[in-house]
Amino acid sequence: MGKANISSVDVKGKRVLCRVDFNVPIEDGVIGDDRRITEALPTLKSVLDRGGSLVLMSHLGRPEGKGFESEFSLKPVAERLGALLGRPVVFPSQDATDATAAAAVAALKPGEVLLLENVRFAKGEKKGDAEYAAKMASYGDIYVNDAFGTAHREDGSMFAVPKAMAGKPRVSGLLLEKELKFLGDALAKPAKPFVVVLGGAKVSDKIGLIENLLPKADAIIIGGAMAYTFLKALGREVGTSRVEEDKVAEAKRLIDLAAKLKCVLHLPTDHVCSDSFSESGDLEVFKGDIKPGFMGLDIGPETQGKYAMVLRRAKTIVWNGPMGVFEMRPFSQGTQSIGRAIAEATKNGAVSIVGGGDSAAAAEKFGVAAQMSHVSTGGGASLEMLAGKPFTTVALLD
Repeated sequence: MGKANISSVDVKGKRVLCRVDFNVPIEDGVIGDDRRITEALPTLKSVLDRGGSLVLMSHLGRPEGKGFESEFSLKPVAERLGALLGRPVVFPSQDATDATAAAAVAALKPGEVLLLENVRFAKGEKKGDAEYAAKMASYGDIYVNDAFGTAHREDGSMFAVPKAMAGKPRVSGLLLEKELKFLGDALAKPAKPFVVVLGGAKVSDKIGLIENLLPKADAIIIGGAMAYTFLKALGREVGTSRVEEDKVAEAKRLIDLAAKLKCVLHLPTDHVCSDSFSESGDLEVFKGDIKPGFMGLDIGPETQGKYAMVLRRAKTIVWNGPMGVFEMRPFSQGTQSIGRAIAEATKNGAVSIVGGGDSAAAAEKFGVAAQMSHVSTGGGASLEMLAGKPFTTVALLD
């Protein structure tokens, strides 16, 4: 998208207001996975090493804008960030826009870092109102967007704040630039064969994405519960598998569109099934139709082999969504086999992009994340970008 990045701006003696995505899993004050923090470090170090100071904005979870809620506090993030940077991180108050926060921002010296409390504690964040935006905008001489995970949302800190900073530099961070490059290149000029792997529960989440990718992809591989809506559209018996009944006709339309556009749409031919949604139910593998009383919870061994063969020949791969209930051991093999096949293709020169969310979690769980070309930090954002939706938060950057 041709945006200026933080490296091209003189930050010496300047306060840089940077929107990051530190929405990390926290349980009992302990961070489970700090990848979103570590991925932002190159941008932060670029500012600090060149004599700038940092004011960081992030959300955590889904508080409702009613003020401070301890379970959604960014305090553990401030502590982890300080450890990673090897310097203290100022964490001023429970309100990002109060006098205490403003005074702490004003007192920042070059090389210092301040993390504001969760921006979603403020009503103005979701509404993006002018008073809130003006207060936050006053904290910086330069605005940086490095939060790809929320780039598809017009929240205050993503849209109203940079809008209020018109006339000042408004640039992308290095992580946002990397995300846009990988996902943008995958859409604009993919090396062929271009194979898309889609899984997860709902067809409805992926309709726009499938429509956007059908003219560009050589093959689309379907797994997860969404496969059963497609199979039902073809008249197959799917037992008690999850089906979006109101999307069966839409699935048939996409199957017909794939044939018309000469994109091969791969659907599972066998299924690992259970009579209950649990690890302890009766397990059975069905080829073709699924027996009444059983639900498909993973792709079967024949499908795993077929999908792996398609992936090994690919030159560009986008993976968004697991093949089954990978969190349960009996139904994890399909997703694991897909991850390994993509890692193998990458080793042989393919460009592989994992679209955040459950796919990223699965890639981490099965030890293949480090072997991929790029693992996105934004599940919903990568979905929307692959579906071809414009990001107004990116469009207003220089």
